[in-house]
Amino acid sequence: MSRFKLSAHSETIKPMLALAAQIKESGLDPALVHLVEIRASQINGCAYCIDMHTTEARRAGESEIRIYMLPAWRESSRYSPRERAALAWTEALTLIAQTHAPDDVYEALRAQFSEKECVALTLAVAAINSWNRLAIASRAEPMSERAKAA
Repeated sequence: MSRFKLSAHSETIKPMLALAAQIKESGLDPALVHLVEIRASQINGCAYCIDMHTTEARRAGESEIRIYMLPAWRESSRYSPRERAALAWTEALTLIAQTHAPDDVYEALRAQFSEKECVALTLAVAAINSWNRLAIASRAEPMSERAKAA
C-alpha cells in the first residue's frame, strides 16, 4: 500500500522532473538510458521503477532477451562495449558506499564516452537512484500491478 503519492506533490518534485527532462535532452541514446535505469532499479530492488522502465524500454524497441539478461550483462555477448562501460559505471555509482567509483571503471567509461556524456550519464544514474529511493519510500505500486487489480 502506498504511503504517499509523489504525483500529489508536483511542486515539491519539480526539480526531479526538470532533471529527468535534462537527461532526455542530453544527447545520450535513450536505449542506453533505459538499460541504466533498469539496472540501477534492479540493484535497488525498486519494483515500481523496474516495471516502468522495462515497459518503456520494450515500447522503444528493446528486446525481451536483453532485458532478461541485464542482471548478467557481464556474462552475455548481447551488450556493446559502450553499454558495458555504462552498466559498470551504473553499478559502481549505485553501490557507491562499497565501490567508491573505482578509477578503472571510470577509465573504461572514458574510453567509450566523451566527458560531457560521462557527466550526463552520471546524472542519469544519480537521478534513477533518487527516483528509486522516492518510489521505495512511498511504497509506489507498480503500474502493471495497479492495472491487474483494476
